[in-house]
Amino acid sequence: MQKYFLFLFLFCIACSSSQNKYIKAENAFDAGREFIDGTLRGDFKKSAFYMLSDSANQQLLIVQEKEFRLKDKEGRQQLRTASINIQQVEETDSITSIIHYNNSYDKIEQKLKVVKQNNNWSVDFKYSFQK
Repeated sequence: MQKYFLFLFLFCIACSSSQNKYIKAENAFDAGREFIDGTLRGDFKKSAFYMLSDSANQQLLIVQEKEFRLKDKEGRQQLRTASINIQQVEETDSITSIIHYNNSYDKIEQKLKVVKQNNNWSVDFKYSFQK
């Protein structure tokens, strides 16, 4: 009987730890900010949660994570403590926004496209690499 309860207890813990800890974005700004925060902090699961799930975006996020992991400990720590500086949010239409931003670590101007699909706001990461 004790083994049964132990199994049940462990099963419940396993199920609860797999619950999603990220909150659905209410708007384009929230989705973009959370995505950027994930990439700066090295939480690429978080970034993936706020990203459109297509093969191009997934590949780019894998490359981004590899670049993050190649940095030395100090470089990763500086990114983790960097602040996000939103320069401008362009609402191109009711379902698309472009966020212009940089971070306080490298100050490189970047842009991010956020779209609403199936009532979810998600980052289209591949847009960041278009010229």
